[in-house]
Amino acid sequence: MVNRKRNRDDLVIRKAQEDDLPVLVGFLAKLALHVAGAAPKKLKKKERTRLMEFLAAALVDNDKLVVVAELPDTGLVGMAYIYVWRSQGIWEQAADHEFKSGVIDDIWVEPEFRKLGIFSSMLKALIAFAEKRDVPELILEYAISNKEADATWKRLGFEVTGVRAAAFTNQVKAKLTTGA
Repeated sequence: MVNRKRNRDDLVIRKAQEDDLPVLVGFLAKLALHVAGAAPKKLKKKERTRLMEFLAAALVDNDKLVVVAELPDTGLVGMAYIYVWRSQGIWEQAADHEFKSGVIDDIWVEPEFRKLGIFSSMLKALIAFAEKRDVPELILEYAISNKEADATWKRLGFEVTGVRAAAFTNQVKAKLTTGA
């Protein structure tokens, strides 16, 4: 194998297409395993199908954007996904006001292509999408245990504004039942 220098001079950031979906599902699986700190494993057919349908729907929704990073002779090396979330501004009821946020749902760059500016290039595309839709705020969610993501998002000005807690339904039910 030829060890050629990795660069982004020929990088293309473009809107994802239907043909890209199998690779994007693979990226989402890698991202989930990365966040969980789990070893690589194969997706079940049902989950692969669900993700394919989810991404396919995002491709045709004007309030959603999936972009890919592509290098000639390499193929896809990254993806990023944003959608517009609308709320009615329930905290400011003086007038009807629709508040929009751009929710950055997933960003992935293949490990061997990191530190080349691909992440920044994809993020710029997401920001342009948000600005075109008059979205003043970006929000996202990431695992606090993901130190690389934590440092990156904080460096870009994101601040923790809340806490997302999770519990299994049966555990909450058991606690309620026992009065704990």
